[in-house]
Order: sequence, then C-alpha cells, then structure tokens
Amino acid sequence: MKLFMPKQHGAWAMLLLPFWLGAAGSEIIWPHVPFFLGWALIYLATYPSLLLFKGKKIAYYAKWTGIYLIPAIILLLVPLLFRPSIILFGLLMVPFFIINAYYSSKNQDRAFGNDFSAILAFSIAGLASSYLPHGELTALSWIILASSVLFFAGSTFYVKSMIREKKNLSFRWVSWLFHAGVPVIWLLLGEWVIAAAFIPSLFRSIVFYGKSFSPKEIGIFEIANAAIFFFMMLIAIN
Repeated sequence: MKLFMPKQHGAWAMLLLPFWLGAAGSEIIWPHVPFFLGWALIYLATYPSLLLFKGKKIAYYAKWTGIYLIPAIILLLVPLLFRPSIILFGLLMVPFFIINAYYSSKNQDRAFGNDFSAILAFSIAGLASSYLPHGELTALSWIILASSVLFFAGSTFYVKSMIREKKNLSFRWVSWLFHAGVPVIWLLLGEWVIAAAFIPSLFRSIVFYGKSFSPKEIGIFEIANAAIFFFMMLIAIN
C-alpha cells in the first residue's frame, strides 16, 4: 500500500526544527521520542483531514486520517501521562487547525493566513517540547519560539517572491526588508549568534531573487538553509 504523504516538503522542516530546538533548549529525555513520532503522525493525519473540507473523496481522506491518527494518539499518551498539563499546548493549536480548515474549504491553501497559521502551530510544538522535561517555560523557550516563527515567516516571504509573487516588486521589498530587519532586531537584543543564524536567509533572499530556479531547486536550497539555521541555533542555545 502506497502511503498518502503531504506534498509540502517545507513543512517537514517546520515539523523538525521547532520541536528539537525546544527539546535541546530544555533537556532531551526519552519521552521526547514517542512525543515526536506522535507529533509527526499528527502532521500526517492533518494533511488528509484538511482535504476532507474540500468535500471530495471523503471516504479516501477519512481512511488515511484514521490510519495516521490512531497510532498518533497512542504515542502521544506517553508524554501526556508523563506531563498531563502538556495537553494545554494541544488545545492552543486547535484554533490554528480551524483556520487551516477554513482556507482548505475555500481552496486557498497558498494564502498568507494559511501559511502563518501553520507556522504558529508548528512553533507551539517547540514550546511543548521545551515544557515536557520540567513542566515550565523559560526565557529560552520563548526565544526559540520567536526564532522559529521568524525563520519560517522569512521562508514564506522568500518562496512566494520566487514563485507566486516573482513579478511583484513591492513584495520583493517587503521580503528584503523583513529579512534585513530580523537579524538587526536580534543584534539589538544582544543575541549575535541568533542574528548570524538569519544571515544566510538574508543572503539567499537577495542573491537568488529573480533566478530561474525550479520549485524543486528552491526546495533543496531551503532544506540546506534550514539545516544551517538549525545548527547555528543549537550553538546559540547551548
């Protein structure tokens, strides 16, 4: 049986980075493993469940939602039993799922609101991962949250400037100003390593703009950029 998998490859970076940065910024413990596997399955279940709101192939999408959701729930019982209050983070994600469902029902999956809603949900998973070991959120937890949101927001601006908005000069300047402003803000806050982690994003937003890259090539470069960001953030938080 061929697995029904999401086509948004960039979402895998959003799945991995906030979660493991949150864990590394707190303390990596064994319940993080079933927690992450369950979270990954929740993501896989979310893809067909959102497609249900388009009103087509209901039985097919419902089947795949169940295939992923049932083992996800079983795995997520581990962190829930270890830290029952972690359920609050799941509840925080519900409004963002509702927003994504709305955009899916309107066939507006590429809308900014849909993208940023997903970014916030994935970044909240980083907060949950940070909270799991000791049942508390530290200043570092919030720094990781902010860094994750800003990084993936920048990725959204960049990808749109290369594809859907590539002829929109105003959008180009919005993207460039955003990418330039983020490291400046971190420098002003005294977080020079985090500021440096955003420099590759600034570089590619300017140098790559207007290049005739295919969506696949853009995706490969984004994976490389995400890997650089991840390792630089590990340096910053340790």
